[in-house]
Amino acid sequence: QASAADVVLLARAGQDLGRHGLRYSHLGFAYREADGQTWRVLHKLNQCGTADGDLYLQGLGPFFLDDLWRFEAAWVVPDAAVQARLLPLLRDRARAVRLQHRPYSLVSHAWSQRYQQSNQWAIETLALAMDDAVASREQAQAWLRLRGYRPSVLRVDAVTRLGGRLASANVAFDDHPLGDRVAGRIATVTVDSVFDWLQRSALAEPPVRLVQN
Repeated sequence: QASAADVVLLARAGQDLGRHGLRYSHLGFAYREADGQTWRVLHKLNQCGTADGDLYLQGLGPFFLDDLWRFEAAWVVPDAAVQARLLPLLRDRARAVRLQHRPYSLVSHAWSQRYQQSNQWAIETLALAMDDAVASREQAQAWLRLRGYRPSVLRVDAVTRLGGRLASANVAFDDHPLGDRVAGRIATVTVDSVFDWLQRSALAEPPVRLVQN
């Protein structure tokens, strides 16, 4: 509220990703409703134990009620021109869900359309808001590539990949190029990579962090 922003990209630390050099696990859009006071968070969640993902519209409180790894919030305030593009889209339910893709993988490849994880939906939707010519996931990804977005590359060994695929319906690696899979290079969209790109592209202010000790 004190930021005077109408839209922020809001992150939480739901999982311990420190072994990958990452601080946050999940990203959503927090925005003001038309009354100027009420905040909503639109984000994508995986239905536990399934290979499906859906969009959820919640208040700020419920967004942080999951079983968090660390009680820490982080957000970036987009440039005013970016907010002006995002806000009407987020308030328009039909447009906001346009790039939602139900098949879900926690480590979906950043440049594939086979699956879609939560952070991937968010950054693709940002591309949708920014360019009227973007109407599909493929076009959104092309827009992001052209503007220098770089996904995080996780190092995942063969045992972990096999175990994840067998034990979890929401983990799949078959959308990653074979050479990358064999080498254990998993390129996926992370909160940290999105925040980094927004800074490099001068599309948002530096992240603000709120930590509960």
